[in-house]
Amino acid sequence: MLISNLDHQPIYRYNVRMIKTYTHRHITWLDVEAPTIEDVNSLVKAYKLHPLVGEELLGPSKSSKAAAYKDYVYLVIAFPVRVRQDDHHIIEEKEVDFIIGKDFIITAHYEVVQPIHAFARAFEANSILDKEKTSEHAGHIFYYMMKRMYQHMSGNLDAIKSELVIAEDQIFAGKEKDTVEVLSNLSRELLDFRQTCRSHLEILESLEHLPSGFFDQTFGPYISDIKEEFIMVRDLISNNRELSTELRETNDSLLSTKQNETIKLLTVVTSVTFPLSLFVELFSMNTLNTPIVSQPYGFVIIVAVVFVVTLFAFMYFKKKKWL
Repeated sequence: MLISNLDHQPIYRYNVRMIKTYTHRHITWLDVEAPTIEDVNSLVKAYKLHPLVGEELLGPSKSSKAAAYKDYVYLVIAFPVRVRQDDHHIIEEKEVDFIIGKDFIITAHYEVVQPIHAFARAFEANSILDKEKTSEHAGHIFYYMMKRMYQHMSGNLDAIKSELVIAEDQIFAGKEKDTVEVLSNLSRELLDFRQTCRSHLEILESLEHLPSGFFDQTFGPYISDIKEEFIMVRDLISNNRELSTELRETNDSLLSTKQNETIKLLTVVTSVTFPLSLFVELFSMNTLNTPIVSQPYGFVIIVAVVFVVTLFAFMYFKKKKWL
């Protein structure tokens, strides 16, 4: 059954369309970028895919999923990819659909996914699977592809950690205000990273419960290795979030201390200047018989009183360690 009527399914149109086929021994890898209805119909027909899987391939899914069919496994996995935007980075969610059979694997994505392209270049150069003598089914291609994806994610997390270390130096260099936005952006990246990866472990664990004989018995350690790779990524996310939280708390504490010092100084100055201003204002009143003002040295006396009171006030505040 081909997909012919998908009025209820949103159609995604892209300027770039790319379909590439790779082979290794008897295994075929088909990488589909921005698949059209025609692409999906041909895949459904050639690999006897369920029509519901075909519908899923037409556009990004709302959530990750894993489904086992008789001759293949269908996985939808979202990967976080760090990209530059203006003067900071953001995390973009890149979905990749995997259809894994014994002798074929199909990957479908709806925009450029750099780690997939990097894997394709290495695959073309025969630098991956030729070293693996046991690569007798498509699960091994999935294994190496996931390893490449998690290595890319680890690289992004290492870059975030480096920026956190730089932010730490700026905090203790007196640049707390400049660091507030930096730490906020990095914290948001880590949050997006964690949210995008939240279902990975569940999906990988589902592969351990495939029917007996779907892949050979030696593939179990490969799945465990992928899980360990993801756990390392998850730990990196957790460690970076912990560091980010501690730096934000330290930065906020230093900012608060500086603000308190400024407010305290302004309070002290106000408490000194306001009474003296009132004192001087009393002698500026246009009344008869104003004391001191009418005397020959009235101005000097008033200035001297203001100076002495100010001096003693600041000495008192200094003694009380208010300054």
